[in-house]
Amino acid sequence: MRIGGRALDILTVLVERPGAVIGKQELLSRVWPDTFVEEGNLKVNMAALRRVLDEPQGAAHYISTVVGRGYRFSAPVRYSSAFHHASNADTPASLNHNLPTATARIVGRQDAIDAILLELQEARLVSIVGAGGIGKTTVALAVAERWIGTCRDGVWLVDLSPLKDPNLVPNAIATAIGLTAHSSNMLEALSAFLRTRQMLLVFDSCEHIINGIASCADRILAEAPAVRILATSRESLRVKGERVRRLPGLGTPARTTELDAQSALAFPAIELFVNRATDRIETFSLSDAEAPLAAELCRQLDGLALAIELAATRVDAFGLSELIEQLGDRLRLLQGHRAGIERHRTLTATIDWSYDLLSEIERMVFRRLATFAGIFSLDSACAITIDEHLDRTTAVESIASLVAKSLLAAEMHDTQVEYRMLDTTRAYALEKLVANNELKRARQRHAEHCLDLVERATSDAERLTRTEWLVRYGPKTNDIRDAMRWAFTNADQTALGVRLTVTAIPFGKQVSLVEECRIAVQRALDDRFQAHRSIRDDLVLNLTLGATLLHTRGPLQQVKSCLTKALTIAEQLRDADMQLACLRGLSEYELWTGDSHSAIAVSRKIRLIESNGQVAISGGANAQAGSALSWLGALAASRQQLETIVQRPINQNARSDVARFEFDQRLTAQGSLATVLWLQGFPDQAVAVARRQLKEAEASNYAVSLCSALLHGSLIISMYVRDYDAAWTFLDRGLEHAQKHGLSIWRNMAMCTRGRMCLYANRPIDLAAYRDALAEVRDGGFRMRYPNYLANYAEAVARQGDLAGGLAAIDEAIALCESRGQVVGIPEILRIKGNMFRFQDPADPDRAEACYRRSIELARQGEALSWELRSAMSLVKLRRMHGGDNEAENMLSSTYDRFQEGFSTGDLVRARALIATRPGARREK
Repeated sequence: MRIGGRALDILTVLVERPGAVIGKQELLSRVWPDTFVEEGNLKVNMAALRRVLDEPQGAAHYISTVVGRGYRFSAPVRYSSAFHHASNADTPASLNHNLPTATARIVGRQDAIDAILLELQEARLVSIVGAGGIGKTTVALAVAERWIGTCRDGVWLVDLSPLKDPNLVPNAIATAIGLTAHSSNMLEALSAFLRTRQMLLVFDSCEHIINGIASCADRILAEAPAVRILATSRESLRVKGERVRRLPGLGTPARTTELDAQSALAFPAIELFVNRATDRIETFSLSDAEAPLAAELCRQLDGLALAIELAATRVDAFGLSELIEQLGDRLRLLQGHRAGIERHRTLTATIDWSYDLLSEIERMVFRRLATFAGIFSLDSACAITIDEHLDRTTAVESIASLVAKSLLAAEMHDTQVEYRMLDTTRAYALEKLVANNELKRARQRHAEHCLDLVERATSDAERLTRTEWLVRYGPKTNDIRDAMRWAFTNADQTALGVRLTVTAIPFGKQVSLVEECRIAVQRALDDRFQAHRSIRDDLVLNLTLGATLLHTRGPLQQVKSCLTKALTIAEQLRDADMQLACLRGLSEYELWTGDSHSAIAVSRKIRLIESNGQVAISGGANAQAGSALSWLGALAASRQQLETIVQRPINQNARSDVARFEFDQRLTAQGSLATVLWLQGFPDQAVAVARRQLKEAEASNYAVSLCSALLHGSLIISMYVRDYDAAWTFLDRGLEHAQKHGLSIWRNMAMCTRGRMCLYANRPIDLAAYRDALAEVRDGGFRMRYPNYLANYAEAVARQGDLAGGLAAIDEAIALCESRGQVVGIPEILRIKGNMFRFQDPADPDRAEACYRRSIELARQGEALSWELRSAMSLVKLRRMHGGDNEAENMLSSTYDRFQEGFSTGDLVRARALIATRPGARREK
C-alpha cells in the first residue's frame, strides 16, 4: 500500500504499544527525532494514515483520538515470527511518480473513477470536465494513483494552474517528469523524449490556457504512441480522440424524500458533509432530526464538493439551521451581481462567507499565501506572512486553521507536508489582496523569498542527489517564474528582477530549462534595465548568455560577442576565475567552429593567468590546447597537454558555480586523448581512456558531457577498433540521450556518424536525410567535424553510382581541412577517396594508388600510425588486384611491426591476415 514514510513511522510507534495512549509530543519526538515540526504535520500524516487504513466514517477501528492526550491503536495486535522481505536495501527504488499521498477519503466518486479507468484503457486522452470546486482534481488523482506501477515510465502530475504563458506548457511538463533538456525548442525535445516512453500524464487545471495545452497534447499524442493523458478542465480540450467525462455535483436527495440519518448518508453529498464535519469535531454525528437540514444545505450548495467542505468546517460554530440561513442569505445576495454559471456563483458565495468568518489575522495570512503559484512549505508560508505585526506561532496557528477550514489544502509528500491553494480560492484571495491595497507588498515579499529560495537551492545542489534536489525544488519553478515576471513589470522592482535572474541561473540549469534561462538572461540584459545592473551582473549575464546559446544553438557569432564582453568585464574586475570561465567558453567556441589556431591562442591566455598564480587550480588551458593541437596533427604535443589534465587527481573542492553551462575540462580532455592514442597506434590505451571518460561522464549528471562521451568518445573509438556491436550500442544510446535532452546539434552529428556506420555494415543510407543532417551541422557553425562527415557522405554518394558527385564532395572536405590547418583527418579522407576510385573505377588503379600513397606520406609526417596502417592495407589490396607489389607488401609489414599493442583490434587483425596471405610468404605475430 502506498503510504508516506512519516505516516508509516507513526503507525509503527502506535502498534508497538497497542491500547496505550501515545501523547502528541512523544509521537513528534519519535517520528521527527532531529527536527522541530509543528503539530500540523502530525495531523496531516495521521489523516493520511487513517485513509490508508480505510477507517469507516464515525468509527475508529484502528486509531482512536483521546481528546487532550493523544492517540491510541485500538485494534487487536497479533505478534508472529520475524518476516524477511526479499529486497536489496542498498538499491533505492526509482521514483516513478510525483503524486501526493491523499489525506482524505474520497466520497461519492467511485463510479466516476471506475468509468474513467475504463476509458483510459480505450482512449489515450480523457478529460474530466466540470465546474470549479466540483472535485475534478480529486478524481483525477484517484485515477492516477490506480495507474502507479502499470506504466513503465511512471505517472506524472503536471499542475498547470500557475501558468500564464501557454508557450511554457512544454516546460512545465518537462519539469514535472524530470526531463533535462538543453534545447531551444522544448516542445520538440519533449516530443522526442516521450516518443519511446510509456507513461500517464495528468494535466491539472487546463481551462485558463486551454489552446496552448490542446496543441501540446495533440503533438504528444501524435508522436508518443504509448503516452496517455488525463486532463482536468472546466471545458474540453477539443483534441482529436478526446473522451470527455463530465463530473456532476455530488448526489443529493430530492426535497420530497423523507430522510433519517441512515438513509441520508446514502447520498454522497451528505456523506461528504458528515465526513468533513467529523474531521472538525470527532464527536459529531448526524441525527435523524438533522438529516433533512443536511440535505437542504447540500442542495443549496449544488453538490459542490469544495463548497460542502467549507460549510462543514463551520459545524462547530453553527448548528445546521444557522449554517443554512447564513449561506442562503449569502447566495441570495450574490444572485444577479456576479457573472458566470450558477455553480460558480455558489462556490464564490461559499468562499466569501467562509472568508468573512475568519479572524482578521487569518484573513491577512490567507491573502498573502495567494502569492504562491504552486505548493509551498510551512517555512515558505511563514517567510511571506510574518512581519512586525505577526509572529511565527500566530502564523503557524493561522495556517493550521485555514487547513482545518478547507481554505488551504495540505498534501503529504512522503517525508514532508506541503500546502497549496486551490485555483478557485487562490483567485478569490488575489482579489482580496487587490481590494486591500496589499498586492504589491505581498508580491515583493514573495519575490524576496524566491531569491532566498534559489540561493538555498544552489547550495543544496552540492549535497543532494539530483532526484532529491528535483523533488524538493522542482515544484518551485512556477513561483520563481512568477517572481521574475512580476519584478520586471514593476518599474521600481527591476533591480530585484535582475538580482533574481542572476541568482537563479544555476537553478535554471538544475531544472534543465536552459532555453528559458537564456530568455530570462536576455531580458535582464535589456538596455532599459542597465541602471539596475552591477558590473558583475553584466559579467555573469553575458557569460551565461554565451554559454546557453553555445549549448542550445551552436557556435553562433553572438556566442563569441557575449563571451568577449564578459571577458572584458572580468579583466576589468581582475577576477581570474571568471576570466578563465570566459576564456574556456571562447576556446570551446573556436574549437567547435574548427579554428584550432584561435583556440590555441585563447589557451595561451588561460595558461598565462594560471601561471601567474591567480587561481588555485592550474592546467585548465591544456584541455583546449591539447584538443586543438590534435586537429592540427601535432599528436605528440597534443598528448602531452591532454595527459596533464587526465592524470591530475579530481579536485572535489573545485568551484562549480563559475561557468554553469561549460564542459567539464577533464572529460573533454579524455575524449581527445583517446582519439590521439588510437591515432598514434595505442588502441588498447585508447579503449581504456574512453571507458574511463564514459564512467566519469555518467557520474557527472550533466547531459552535454555524457553526450560528448558517448558520441565523441566511446562511439568513435569503438569504430576505430572496429568493434561494431559496441559502436551501434553507443550510437543508439547517444541518439536516445540527445533526443531525451533536446540536444538537436548532437543528434545531427550522431546522424552523420550513423552514415559512416551504415557504410561499414553495408546498410542502406537515406542520402536526403544525410544531406539534411549535414546542412544543420554546417549551418549551426560546427565546422570541427564537418569535413569528416562530408567525406563519409561523399563515399555514400559514390557507392550509389554518382562518382563525380562523391569526388566533388570529398575534394570540398579536403579543401576545408587545408584552409584551417585541420590536417589530422586528411590521411583518412584521402584513403576514402582512393577507395572510391578503387571500387567505382577498378580498371584505372593509378588514381587510387596516388591517394593511398599520399595518405601514407601525410600519416607518417603526423606520426599517425593507425592511419598509415589503414592506407597501407588499402594499397596492398589494390596492388594485389593488379598483380601485386613487393614494395607495398613490405610497407604494410613494416607498419604493422611498429605496433606494440592492440593486436586483437580490427585493423591489426585484418593487417595480420593480409600479411599472412602474402604471395610466397607466411608470418604471424
